[in-house]
Amino acid sequence: MKNIISKIILSGLVVGTVGLASAQKIDAKAKKILDDVTANYNSKKNSYFKFSFGSGVNGQVSKTEPGIYYAAGDKYKLKIMGTEQIFDGNKIYNINTEDMEVTVAKPNGSAAMFSPINYLTTYRKDYNVTYNGKKTVDGVSADFIKLTPVKDNGLEAVYIFVNSAKKQMLKLEQHGNNKDIAIIAIKEYKENQNLDPNMFIFDKNKFKNYIITEL
Repeated sequence: MKNIISKIILSGLVVGTVGLASAQKIDAKAKKILDDVTANYNSKKNSYFKFSFGSGVNGQVSKTEPGIYYAAGDKYKLKIMGTEQIFDGNKIYNINTEDMEVTVAKPNGSAAMFSPINYLTTYRKDYNVTYNGKKTVDGVSADFIKLTPVKDNGLEAVYIFVNSAKKQMLKLEQHGNNKDIAIIAIKEYKENQNLDPNMFIFDKNKFKNYIITEL
């Protein structure tokens, strides 16, 4: 389980270093949808997502876990699988309650940190983008967009499903070359809430009995 978390959630959804942008093919309709969603999220003071995270192999989801995610600007807090991650705008704090461990690290420039809107920005240089029509997701008519990496980054494709009327992402599927699959399905969305001012601050005093490792 730790490997699943570190590979897909806590270390981010991996994106590779690519070559010339001219090698890309980006469908104009898909680009507008993704840019509209990005602009909508960025216009909010903060956002909250309740989601389910599914993972498995051979294209089949074998395990599903609930999670919650808060974001304000570039700061966020994620809780899933008994693990909490805080990004305070400078460092990432991974808190494992089961093992009573905290790891602290600077963001790695070669990987994008977890965010429901991660691919809405990284597609601009890393992926070919196509519009694949409409699909129904949990009873909602969604625009289906497919991302394929310009260069090999371990992924076969990423599927994004968008409620264009509300300019919100409904679901994201990540398919690996090794047939691993990861799915984030957003179940609840709230915005512009009155959040605790300490929401994105790591308080070391609360973890005195934990092993804290700074990478």
